[in-house]
Amino acid sequence: MSQPCAVRVKRNCDHVGTGLAPAPHKEVMMPKISTNDGGKLHLKWVRSAICAPVKQKRVIKGLGFTRLNQVIERPDTLAIRGMVAKVPHLVEIV
Repeated sequence: MSQPCAVRVKRNCDHVGTGLAPAPHKEVMMPKISTNDGGKLHLKWVRSAICAPVKQKRVIKGLGFTRLNQVIERPDTLAIRGMVAKVPHLVEIV
């Protein structure tokens, strides 16, 4: 009967122990959006958030939308892009 290992190795990848090198991780980036307004995004709320989860409703409110089909202008920052990425089915970039 073999004794259990005293040291446990945490394995995060499927390739551990196979002799294969890890695959490089790809970064997911949003497409470049050309804006003529010096770094502004024009966003339009196109779909109701009635059946959406509460977190997505809070994102819509955090972006500053108050009614459907409203077009707003926000600065082109990573925070705003991240919020838009969370609700791409409810908001479109005009």
